[in-house]
Amino acid sequence: MTGPVLRAAVLGHPVGHSLSPVLHAAAHETLGLRAEYTRRDVTEREWGAFWSAARASGGWSGFSVTMPLKPLAARDADETTPLVRALGAANTLTRRADGSVVAANTDVMGIMSALTVAGQVPGAPSAVVLGGGATAGAAVAALHGLGAPAVDVVVRSPERARSLHRVADAVGTTVRVRPWSQAAALLGTADVAVVTLPPRGADELAEQWDALRPSVGGVLLDVAYDPWPSRIAASWQRAGGAIAPGVDMLIFQAVDQVRWFVNGEPTAALPGEDHVTAAMCRAVQRPERGVPARVRGAQAALLAP
Repeated sequence: MTGPVLRAAVLGHPVGHSLSPVLHAAAHETLGLRAEYTRRDVTEREWGAFWSAARASGGWSGFSVTMPLKPLAARDADETTPLVRALGAANTLTRRADGSVVAANTDVMGIMSALTVAGQVPGAPSAVVLGGGATAGAAVAALHGLGAPAVDVVVRSPERARSLHRVADAVGTTVRVRPWSQAAALLGTADVAVVTLPPRGADELAEQWDALRPSVGGVLLDVAYDPWPSRIAASWQRAGGAIAPGVDMLIFQAVDQVRWFVNGEPTAALPGEDHVTAAMCRAVQRPERGVPARVRGAQAALLAP
């Protein structure tokens, strides 16, 4: 029996909880591919040795990359996409036929898609991001892609958001760094909000926000998918807004990862891509939805992938 035609893995630390193998297996089965997709726990300290061995072996098609390795993946690839250069982080590594490696970032598309399928996002939304880490950079780019004229980034420490000004300049938008004391008020006026904090990181804020008895009509994405709904998501929903779980972001970013691994680039659709996406949704018990046309248009017009 011949071996798999596609070998890939999710890399990071920790990765035991990752749903990526489930999503990619569903995609591969729908596409009729012989494939092997595993988890590899790799710390920052172990990255150098792991990457040298992976480059030497050549026996893989691609890697999905999670924290804390995204900046290292961007640094060590032979080629980087414009989004990776803007963000300084890559979540996708693809090996080309000549052995070179290209780094891409599909998190931005994942955020845009998760928000858009969850509810109505205006053409020029008022936008808020909670948190200033690596995922916040992808959120800033995604909100720019959805037409936000500027993005309010709310952080406990301004130093956490310093790199986001560079991201905003690179993608062509503006970031306004706000103190954490303004978080509740800013949420109350947002059309779209992205929570990039660790799990339960906004629990105290949710209590404060509930006390204000707010009323909203926009969409909130919490990128942490356990527990779900998070307390801040539940508060937003009680206030009248739509909510999107982090698992939806994971599904949609994985669609473009599969494009990279199968096609070697992100612009060509997969064979039967709607069926592939539906299978990925079913695999993690989410409603079947495809990537919105608005998101594909924004990718082409505003955010070279």
